[in-house]
Amino acid sequence: MDDKGELLEEIGEVLDPQKLLSFVFYLYIMLLLILVSIFAFPKIYIQQQIYFKSREISRLQSEYDTLKEENRLIRASVERIKFKNQILDTLF
Repeated sequence: MDDKGELLEEIGEVLDPQKLLSFVFYLYIMLLLILVSIFAFPKIYIQQQIYFKSREISRLQSEYDTLKEENRLIRASVERIKFKNQILDTLF
């Protein structure tokens, strides 16, 4: 009876071996995670900084366009006032 039990245990180990993970395997996994994070986080940080700088550039560009338009309107107004003053000066 004892031989049958041993035989069944051997067959069980062959058909369904227990896979125990060693400390070295965990060490490799941790090293891999650290390497991935070392390369991934700077990329994410740089992409985020580029995004915020592009938003700032876009805001400044829109302000610049607005100021250029205001400058054009003010110059046109100044030209009208100068022309009006020249006309009034010639009349008097």
